Amino acid sequence: MKTTFPRLWQTVVLLVVVGGVLLLALSGYLSPVFRVALRPFITVQGWLSSRYLALHEFLTVPRDVALLRQRNTELENQVSQLQTQVIQLQQQLREAQILYALLDFARARPENVYVAAAVIGRDPNPFIQYIIIDKGSDDGIRHGMPVVTDQGLVGRIDAVTAGASRIQLIVDANSAVNVRIQSTQTNALLAGSLTGDINLQEIPQDVVIQPGALVLTSGLGGDYPADVLIGQVVTVRKSDTDLFQTASVQPAVDFTALRAVLVVKNFKPVDIVPLIPTPSH
Repeated sequence: MKTTFPRLWQTVVLLVVVGGVLLLALSGYLSPVFRVALRPFITVQGWLSSRYLALHEFLTVPRDVALLRQRNTELENQVSQLQTQVIQLQQQLREAQILYALLDFARARPENVYVAAAVIGRDPNPFIQYIIIDKGSDDGIRHGMPVVTDQGLVGRIDAVTAGASRIQLIVDANSAVNVRIQSTQTNALLAGSLTGDINLQEIPQDVVIQPGALVLTSGLGGDYPADVLIGQVVTVRKSDTDLFQTASVQPAVDFTALRAVLVVKNFKPVDIVPLIPTPSH
């Protein structure tokens, strides 16, 4: 009994002490003590955690950098491919727009038979203005046939092979087109030049021409059909000492950006040279 009684008291005291500690802890009175007691453990834990993170980063960063570089290369390749696709789609859109414009032009003039052709080259000679198309005699193309776009007159066929043709542009120095000034119904001669400019010649002095007047083919001479747009008058040059006045013309066709043309297949040029009398000697 004596042994059991002290043990009982020890248990009671222990429970009272533990209860008191818990009560003090729950009340917040032991928080400073806990902070002081746990500070070394927290410091050690922080140090171990920082070392672990540094070691983990040291071991994994090279692999992550390699993956990032690989991914970056893949994305750059994808961007390059997409840019190429965008350029191709834009080019296809431009070509489709050109073809639609040529189709509308042909539909608006059902009296003519057209052959559509793509521009595949230019003559390298800087003193002449010729382009090469991908249609030739196998497609019914013949020498002298006029060539147009939806914008206006381009020129005429100058040379033909089985699968290609050469076009002399109206801006060529050796080109001459009989034209009509729409506002005055006056006939004149349109001539090209080495610089690529086109000018009206042989305009009577008494004709009043205003800038902006439209210039069309007249059909005279038998080389081109009538009423095909060529361009607009830009400036007029007149001198009392000259027999005729002249004018510079802005062509309706942008010859530097030609991608496709229409050859007027059913137009047959008329050779009137034998009908022109030659001067006697």
